Amino acid sequence: MKYKGKVGGQVSETDGYEAAKVCAINCLSAVKGIAGSLDNIEKIVKVTGFVNSAAGFSAQPKVVNGASELFGQVFGDAGSHSRSAVGVSELPLDAPVEVEIIVKLK
Repeated sequence: MKYKGKVGGQVSETDGYEAAKVCAINCLSAVKGIAGSLDNIEKIVKVTGFVNSAAGFSAQPKVVNGASELFGQVFGDAGSHSRSAVGVSELPLDAPVEVEIIVKLK
């Protein structure tokens, strides 16, 4: 992990945004392993981002934008999705961000 800790604490909001992009890339890698190719993705349906948040940090949507914007850049209109950005008190391995996606395959 390139980043470790709570966003708004040990991890800046900007680094949290970058961590969300890394999570998005890892999600796409997992989907590619199942679907055989990213060309088999018809649409990004839903993104859920969990942000390991320091006390008082409330910019979770800005952090999860790192993942959402990457999906838009890669897939254009097919990257538009519904989304949840959730602040949590802890994540495994002290990760600053965790992202899960639901995709529609062709």
